[in-house]
This record gives sequence, C-alpha cells and structure tokens, in this order.
Amino acid sequence: MQYMQNLLSPKQIKEQLHQTLGDLGNFKQYALLDYPNHSNLGDHLIWLGELFYVNHVLKAKIGYASHLKNFSGEMMEKQVGKSPILLHGGGNLGDLWTYYQKFREQIISTYLDRPIFILPQTLYFAEERNLENTAKIFNAHPNLTIFVRDNYSYKIANEAFDNCKVIKAPDMAFQMVDMPNLSFNLNHKDSILYLKRKDKELNNLASLNSLEFNELSIKDWESYTYYWKYRTTSMPRAWTPQGIIRVLREGWQQGTYIPLEWFSRQKWNFFHPYCFCLRKMSAQNLHLKSWNMMHHGIYQLKQYPLAITNRLHGHILSLLLGIPHVFLANSYYKNEAFYETWTAQIPFCKFVKDISQVETAVQELLTTFGAKKA
Repeated sequence: MQYMQNLLSPKQIKEQLHQTLGDLGNFKQYALLDYPNHSNLGDHLIWLGELFYVNHVLKAKIGYASHLKNFSGEMMEKQVGKSPILLHGGGNLGDLWTYYQKFREQIISTYLDRPIFILPQTLYFAEERNLENTAKIFNAHPNLTIFVRDNYSYKIANEAFDNCKVIKAPDMAFQMVDMPNLSFNLNHKDSILYLKRKDKELNNLASLNSLEFNELSIKDWESYTYYWKYRTTSMPRAWTPQGIIRVLREGWQQGTYIPLEWFSRQKWNFFHPYCFCLRKMSAQNLHLKSWNMMHHGIYQLKQYPLAITNRLHGHILSLLLGIPHVFLANSYYKNEAFYETWTAQIPFCKFVKDISQVETAVQELLTTFGAKKA
C-alpha cells in the first residue's frame, strides 16, 4: 500500500489523502500547532487544508490553534484538555529549518499523555546524528503517528522511527481540490511566470536567465511583498471601527500595488462559503490571514498562461487551478520525490532536472494545452 503508483488527477490524490488520514481517528476536537506565522504561501495552503479536513471530513473542530511564539500549554489544556495534538505539515521535519523542528520535539517530549499526529511532511536530515537525536525523542512517545509526503521520506522515517506509526500521505493542500469558487478568470499577461524561491532551498542550477523567451516574469510569491510591508497581528472584522480602518488602510496601501487583487479579495471573502466557516473557528484571525494569502497566490498564478516554478506549492496550486507548468528541483530531493510519488502522470506538468530542457518542456505544454505562445 505504501508504494502505490502516482495518480492521474488531483482528485485522485485527494481521495488518497482521505484514505491515508483515516488513522486520525474520530475525536471531537483537536489542537493544531505551529501556525505558519510568516509569508510563505505554501505553508498557508497546508494550514487551510488541515482546517478544512478536520472540519468537513472528520466533522470535528480545532479547539486550540497557535503559532510557535504564542503557544500556551496552559491555554491548550483549558480549551481542549487531553485531546490529540496535530502538528502542522510541510517541509521542515529535519535539520534544515531547526526553529520549527525544536518546537516539534519540545511538544512531543512534553505531551506523552495524548495522541500526537505529525501531518504530512517531507523529512530531510543533512546530519545523521541529528536524525538519531530526533529518533530518540520521537520513539519515546507512546502514541505518535508521522505522516510523510513521499517514498523517500517514508523509507527514512520507517527505519528511524521504529516505535512510531509511519504513514505516507499526500500534501494537505490537496484537501482543497474541487473547493467551490477556488478559481476566477483573469486576462493573461503576454509572458510566462517563473515563480522562484530564493532561500536556502534554491537549487543553484535553476537559473533561467540564459533561456530565450519573449518575456519571462521572475517573481516569488506576492505574499512576501505584501505581508512583509503591511502585515498586521490581527484581522478585525470589517464592520467594526478597527475593521473599517483596516480596510481603508489596505485600500490606500495597495492602491498603487495590486488594487484589482484587493477588490477581488474583498468580494471573495464576503461571498465564499468557506470563509464563513473560518470565521466560526477558534483563532479565526490566524485562519483568515491564511485565507487572504491563498487569494494572493491564486490571483498571481491565474494571470499567466503557463508557469515555471521551483516551489512545491507553486506546483500544487497550479495543479489545483489546472495551470500548465514546468516543475524544477529544489536544493534537495523534496520536489522530485513528491513528483515521483504522486504527480508524475498528471499531463499538464513536466518535471525538469536539466535546465537546458526547460524551453522544450515549455513549448510542449503551450502547444498541447493551447496557451498563448511565448
């Protein structure tokens, strides 16, 4: 079961996600920890998928949610008692992003009296001794389940965490496949988007400057530009005095930046049924920030007929939106392993390891799927 073939459609991947997450059980409520209090859109897509899965599939609630800096064990006990803990999924289980790993290990070593689930993660340890130290902590927990996002991570985790339950599952963002009103129509730019990450996961081979496109728009997530400039610690309701001030301030600040996106987002927030769902949840301010970031990502990608990306969630969001795209490697095996495990048979995506093959892949996608030629 663990080494299944990759699937033909995002909908099939979502079905596989539901099948593999059956081990979360039938609890009435959960705590969800490690909110992504930063501007990387991918983690916010994961967070929303986690919320919607618990609410819509498990018919349970997130009784307590926090990010690393505002976590309170006392408040968690007060709000959910001994309910299971869900630890946010993503790509930081290992020694590359140690800040998040240390928090995860602290929670697992402290709360031995309840089930803990690490939601789908990519596992990566550059140093064997760090994996061994983590294994001691994880294996000491009597009821720890670890979901991993690819075959490679599954093999490592299954060998190292022998006292834990290890299960392979797709990324939680696939919960939003077939979400109503997920997409909206925009006029395409006369260019191709290269959605490029620039942090320590950048593969130095992923330079497209030498390629001959008529126009290549090289950007990272727009959420970095907006949220680092204008982010707030809370999202007051629009009909309160504080909310009115926020709306006016945002409209002025974004007036010369992305005014059309801002108006689109207000309409989307007001009418979307899933936004109403988020407003009823505990810690709604956190969830609504993630919801707004998702709109930023959708709006950014939908402006282009085709994308090139070295971001895993550039790949996943393109799959959710049906956007043809070329998927590049990151600095380690995360992107390639995920693609090989789940998405290699999806026709409107091509994974490229050799940068010299990008132009050919782009033209094949543009020809096959009828997009405007670059």
